[in-house]
Amino acid sequence: MNEQWYFDIGDGQTYGPYTMEKLQAWAESGNLMPTHRVRRADSEEWTIAAYVPGLELTKAAPVKVAIVEEEDRSSALGKLVSGLGKKLKGGGSDGQAETAELADSVALCNELLEIAYRRRASDLHIDPEENIVLIQIRVDGQLETVRKLPKSFHAPVLGRFKVLARMDISERRMPQDGQFVYELGPDNQKVSMRAACLPTTHGERLTLRLLALETELLTLNRLGMSKKSLRLFTEIANQKQGMVLLTGPTGSGKSTTLYAALRHRLANKPGRIITVEDPVEFDIVGVAQAEVDSSDKLSFHSALRNILRSDPDVIMIGEIRDEDSADIAMKAALTGHMVFSSLHTNSAAGVITRLVDMGIEPFLVAATLRLCVAQRLLRRLCPDCHQGRVLTEIEAANIDRPDIAGATIYEPRACEKCAKRGFRGRIGIFEMLPIDTGLERLIVEGASEIELDEYARDRQIPSLLDDAVEKLLAGAISLGDLIESTKI
Repeated sequence: MNEQWYFDIGDGQTYGPYTMEKLQAWAESGNLMPTHRVRRADSEEWTIAAYVPGLELTKAAPVKVAIVEEEDRSSALGKLVSGLGKKLKGGGSDGQAETAELADSVALCNELLEIAYRRRASDLHIDPEENIVLIQIRVDGQLETVRKLPKSFHAPVLGRFKVLARMDISERRMPQDGQFVYELGPDNQKVSMRAACLPTTHGERLTLRLLALETELLTLNRLGMSKKSLRLFTEIANQKQGMVLLTGPTGSGKSTTLYAALRHRLANKPGRIITVEDPVEFDIVGVAQAEVDSSDKLSFHSALRNILRSDPDVIMIGEIRDEDSADIAMKAALTGHMVFSSLHTNSAAGVITRLVDMGIEPFLVAATLRLCVAQRLLRRLCPDCHQGRVLTEIEAANIDRPDIAGATIYEPRACEKCAKRGFRGRIGIFEMLPIDTGLERLIVEGASEIELDEYARDRQIPSLLDDAVEKLLAGAISLGDLIESTKI
């Protein structure tokens, strides 16, 4: 029992070493979660706390309510948790007890939403395990476990969110989706929530996506584009017809860029804009937004076909999924419409070959496509605590930029303003590939993705790595995030 252990709670820092007795005490109080990583001091191998002998209490309900370093809101949540499910003193009736428990569950849900809002989380997860319920949030792309609750809390918390999202509270064996708007923060800001409920072996898991926390950020000049990239994007976005396609992995900010493009178009070249989405993530004034219905009353393909008869100037398709949707998008771009959409590839050049792989004729791709945009989202360094250092020759060579060895770069530290994470918010990195006459010729000739990429480099078109390096030297991102994000 004298062995020393380190642990990691997901904030990018390693804590320790501490004795096993100390970790057991934190597990008992609910501060060490089953999903936290631990390792022995004499080993480099991490493992999940739930599977470490001696830390079985991480999978049990906390004996006492305690929350670590969560400002004044923590004590409020602690009081709510400790009171939830208790009977009224003084021989109160069952009806009174149920009313009190309902009120407590409502207040608990309010506090969970407030925590997610104040931490600027994109998602709030209610994850039931065998004996406990884990409350997790995603902040700047990183998942954090913020609370462990007894399993008895699962039903009232889930029921409250289901009611808000207008789900069927009696249905527990089928996935459900819902949406609601809630007022959060000291200014009672209205925040749209998208709810998704999924049945699992230990009960229903609920995910709440917090949408449009700052709708003013939905502008192109706030996404992180360089001046040159922004000028190119806005110039093409304002054209009368053609197609702009965005690509990147899930969570790379494609939807945010699409919405920002629509808002820019509305402000600079007003017209009739119609979207087809699954689901609608942001409401935009002046845009007709069609949401695909899971019951097939409004299917994806029927909505796309109907749009062409609705006299649009601009069409936004949430995602090109197959040959059918790609074909309709191409026809719309050929017949005088500006089309914005997204698909999944690794690079801007990959957009072209992906369309061809879907069955679209190369000459149609060359005739309609105007701009391919690859993007990623990286954590933005906290400007109040980041610390500068010199980039070594080895590090510069590792990112294929030996010429910048000796330059000053910045690494994360910790302060109160960034909740001791070292990062605050996220920033995009972009690769813009405009379709010029030379590229059109290569597309028609059936050039591969490698050949298209070589053409872009010969034209000195900045790649994702080029944009990331520029932001690294500007002190916006860390070297570690740059290396991770630009891996293909």
